[in-house]
Amino acid sequence: MMMSIVSFELQRRWTLDEAASVFESTAPKYLGKPGLIRKHYFLTEDGARAGGVYLWNTKADAEACYTREWQANVTEKYGGPPEIRYAHVPVSVDNDRRTIET
Repeated sequence: MMMSIVSFELQRRWTLDEAASVFESTAPKYLGKPGLIRKHYFLTEDGARAGGVYLWNTKADAEACYTREWQANVTEKYGGPPEIRYAHVPVSVDNDRRTIET
């Protein structure tokens, strides 16, 4: 599995309610996204930065999502370009399912 951490600096600080409203409006775009296992949206405690933590089957799946068009849309919507970092996920613990995945 591959994790991507996407973040962007906001033009102004958001409240948690603002973030939830915006993220709820974009979340349906990720339902059924090929290779995407899970996405968690986040807002930093100070409200200055937001983004998503994605769990993908492969890095190629993630890269297929983060097209130039996607990056341009994120930049326009949030006021700054996204930073994308990748990390391998060799082991994952899921306490809801009580499973460990490798």
